[in-house]
Amino acid sequence: MAATSSMKGPPDRPVVVVMGVSGCGKSTVGALLAETLQVEYAEGDDFHPASNIEKMAAGVPLTDADRLPWLDIVAAWLGERRERGGVVSCSALKRDYRDRLRAAAPETFFVHLSASRAELARRMETRRGHFMPATLLDSQLAALQPLATDEFGITVDATEDPAELVREAVAAWESS
Repeated sequence: MAATSSMKGPPDRPVVVVMGVSGCGKSTVGALLAETLQVEYAEGDDFHPASNIEKMAAGVPLTDADRLPWLDIVAAWLGERRERGGVVSCSALKRDYRDRLRAAAPETFFVHLSASRAELARRMETRRGHFMPATLLDSQLAALQPLATDEFGITVDATEDPAELVREAVAAWESS
C-alpha cells in the first residue's frame, strides 16, 4: 500500500475515484466502498456514449478524443457530489485524466487498484457480460500512469479481498 497526499485533512464527505485498468475490480470495490462510506456509487462505464462502448467491444482502444467527453461527464458527476460525497469507478489511466477530474472536485481521493498483467488477463478472460475484451488490456497498461506522490490517493494490491481493500482505502482517506 502506498498513500500519497496533497490535501490538508479529508473533507467531511469523501469524493472518491476507484481507478485502474480493466479487470482490476473497480466496480466491485467501488460499490463496496460507497456502501461502507454511505455515499452514492456510480459505474463509470455507464457514462460512456454508445460509440465508445461499440469501439471497445470491437477491440479498438479509445483515443484521448474518445475519452475526454466521457471524463467531463464523470467530472461533472464528481463536482455535483462535493458536499454529499460519492464514489465512481473510472479507469483514470493518465495523470491528465485525473487532473481533469480534479478540476471539478479538487478534493477527489483516488484509489488505484493495481495487479499484475497475468492476473488482470485471467480476470478479463473469465468474466462474463462485459464489453471490454482482454485484447485491450495491453493498450490500457501502456496508457496507465500510476498515482504520483503529489496526488491525493492510495495504491492498493487488487488481489487482496475487496473488503480489505475498502478498509485500506478508508483508513488512508481518514488519515490524510
